[in-house]
Amino acid sequence: MNCLYKIYKWDKDTVGVINALVNRKNLFFLDSSMNVGGLGRYSFIGSDPAFILKSVGRSDPFGSLSSTLNEFKLPLKFSRLSPFLCGLCGYLSYDLGFILDNKEKSSVLKTQVLPTSYFGFYDTVITVDHFKKTLIVFSSGLPEKKSHYAKLRAKERFDDIVCLLAKASDDKIKHHEIKVGNLESNFTYDSYIRAVNKAKKYIEEGQIYQINLSQRFKGECRAEPLSLYYNLRRIFPSSFSAYFDCVDFQILSSSPERFLKLEKKKAITRPMKGTRPRGKTTSEDEILRDELIDSEKDKAELLMIVDLERNDLGRVCEYDSVKVTQARTLETYATLFQTTAQIEGKLYKSKDAIDLLRASFPGGSITGCPKIRAMQIIDELEPAPRNVYTGSLGYLNLCGNMDFNILIRTMVLKDGNVYFQAGGGIVADSNAESEYEETLVKSKAMFRALGIKNEDIFRR
Repeated sequence: MNCLYKIYKWDKDTVGVINALVNRKNLFFLDSSMNVGGLGRYSFIGSDPAFILKSVGRSDPFGSLSSTLNEFKLPLKFSRLSPFLCGLCGYLSYDLGFILDNKEKSSVLKTQVLPTSYFGFYDTVITVDHFKKTLIVFSSGLPEKKSHYAKLRAKERFDDIVCLLAKASDDKIKHHEIKVGNLESNFTYDSYIRAVNKAKKYIEEGQIYQINLSQRFKGECRAEPLSLYYNLRRIFPSSFSAYFDCVDFQILSSSPERFLKLEKKKAITRPMKGTRPRGKTTSEDEILRDELIDSEKDKAELLMIVDLERNDLGRVCEYDSVKVTQARTLETYATLFQTTAQIEGKLYKSKDAIDLLRASFPGGSITGCPKIRAMQIIDELEPAPRNVYTGSLGYLNLCGNMDFNILIRTMVLKDGNVYFQAGGGIVADSNAESEYEETLVKSKAMFRALGIKNEDIFRR
């Protein structure tokens, strides 16, 4: 191949690179803004994709994604440089799950305001290795197939990025004024309580064991998207943060949750269940942390989802290879505590990243179990489609590997409005008022990023 790459010493904030690329089309930033348990080693940056693959309505995106990955390959020898040197970066919306399971829920898809999937093919990607303190520029020359043209494209794209990096000395965050107005939820307090109690009724009837119920906030917003994203990453840094510019709208995510990683046929998922707010003092912090650790309800919630995810992986992984490698781990973030588990499996030789996504999407931690019935009830109880919220954003590389988050702690900017959503797991002994409060706890980072210092207006 006609690939070009260069490795730099790099000990600056990745903001400097983003500032150099800020005016480029379809900019993405897969941003490990916080290292939790060794999960935040790499950040990836790219722009100006060679082409876009997107789906709307009831179209299934996986055929075109699979065809692209089969058409363009990168020799495995390059994978030692970085997990993502070039390939597809984008998102799958939560509502895509209705298509994959052949659910006749056209009302959801007819009211979609965003594509159900959106991926760019990025032939040139910047990797920042936060452990080694290096930066790698890699240019593949794709999608050109003739050697002469591929070589020219690789050099042109490589030189362009290297030139921009020479101007990347400014790693200061540029702050712009953010104005938000008429922020409101698609639930009232009372209607959310009724929805939780309706969900509990379904649980009592044995139709489901757990369900994730969420509320969506929408408001007028005048903001420079990257400036708002920088606010979010400062307030709630996470291992799976992301900024993705889809031209007509932008996704700003500070997700702490990995949905799926595939590397050398090893599949990993890290469902997150169980939440407590951070305390105002050290002693209050310890009380809330211990309360979460000791909570039988939260233990049971996570265990249910672990079983669901084991089943999902078991559909495409070798028999007896699916193992729970971390049963329950406490993770500490700026505004809350969460508990997480990790499940791993070895993918069948005949299966690939697309098969794994098909088998597992959307993530069980944000649906409930059993998954299909939980999704049907979510569609009934939530007033609007989720769109991007609780979908997944990440990359599919050209060596067969991938890494995707769950799109929680996520805002969308579109047409002068901001949208964000938060929810929690409902089980048989859930307290409806506490579940409502949990949605506000999880929304705190977004409220603060927007300059809203008090969410009491959404309390009763």
